[in-house]
Amino acid sequence: MESQFTIRLPADLSRKVKEKAKRLRLKRSDIVRMALTEFLEGPDEDMPVYDRVKHLVGSIKTGIPDLGLNHSKYFLQKLKANHRTRG
Repeated sequence: MESQFTIRLPADLSRKVKEKAKRLRLKRSDIVRMALTEFLEGPDEDMPVYDRVKHLVGSIKTGIPDLGLNHSKYFLQKLKANHRTRG
């Protein structure tokens, strides 16, 4: 059984919902349902940060085998290279 809610939104939030609905060609109620579902079924705020992002660990291939150990070295190299191209 479905139930109906009536809510009041601040003008800026209402505008964002309306814009998103128009862009996605959905009803405003669909956008609100999607947002509520994401919020309610998303990660629990009591969940440790690592558990929230562990699915991302190791998901990017850089071709640099020691990036995890020497990330500062590579970061500084990248900063210096960017500085040279701008200067």
